[in-house]
Amino acid sequence: MDTKWLEDFITLAETRSFSRAAELRNVTQPAFSRRIQALEAWLGSALVDRTTYPTRLTPAGDVFRAEALSMLAHLSETRTLLRGQEQVDAEAVSIAMPHTLSLGLFPRWVKELERGIGRLSTKVTALNVHDAAMSLVDGGCDLAMVYHHASQPVQLDPSRFDMLRIGVESIYPYARCDDQGRPEYELPGTPGQLIPFLAYAPNAYLKRMVDFILAGMATKPLLQTRCETDMAEGLKAMLLEGHGLAFLPENAVRREVGQKLLACAGHEYSMQMEIRIYCECRKTTKEKVKIIWQHLSEASEHLSP
Repeated sequence: MDTKWLEDFITLAETRSFSRAAELRNVTQPAFSRRIQALEAWLGSALVDRTTYPTRLTPAGDVFRAEALSMLAHLSETRTLLRGQEQVDAEAVSIAMPHTLSLGLFPRWVKELERGIGRLSTKVTALNVHDAAMSLVDGGCDLAMVYHHASQPVQLDPSRFDMLRIGVESIYPYARCDDQGRPEYELPGTPGQLIPFLAYAPNAYLKRMVDFILAGMATKPLLQTRCETDMAEGLKAMLLEGHGLAFLPENAVRREVGQKLLACAGHEYSMQMEIRIYCECRKTTKEKVKIIWQHLSEASEHLSP
């Protein structure tokens, strides 16, 4: 969740007008409406009654208004405290990315990057794909590293943001290994037997990727959802305890597969996503960001098409 959504909501609650609130927040009304909808989707509850005019809050919106004010006040106090205690490294490169990339790909990626440009100071913010992209749009980071697939594209204005493809990520179904090193569950499964399924929450980007894979399966498995979370690491922990089957990015389980703790539960039930990195190169003033982008651009030119 972006704290700007909270500020948007408070402004709307005070003005009771989408157009006036959008004007005060210095965004277009369609963009403002999308941000309110994103907040509602994140909360899983309607905050605004759109059947009346002037606009009014739902009962849930009235409750959340007080909580939003409290959260913003607490965040402001905490930021002031931390800024007084810690000197911020102005040259540190801030990068927003999904949790899975921050744990799986990023440590190896930044090590390889440092071989080309030297030591690098970074600030990594782990978010979902949507929020990582929005962080770059709102100026909250220098770079955004995200997944991309044609069925669920990340759409950032190409006239404003530069983009490079820096790799690919495959997603497969996995399950815990049995005594013979085979997965305890395999797709499509045995007819008439439910497979305990560890699923992503509806707001997770990888949920849409899994839905895409399952929709393309000729034989539909009978899956019984046992757990739901937006964190791939949470699903992996459940897998290791033998709770069922889950789809995970290959980089997230590379070590566990190598140690024969987890095994692929169906190689044909997979898909490949691009890993992209975005930067507002025309606006950045950080020399290190420019060096990184130049290095990545040169490296991408040498990749095979």
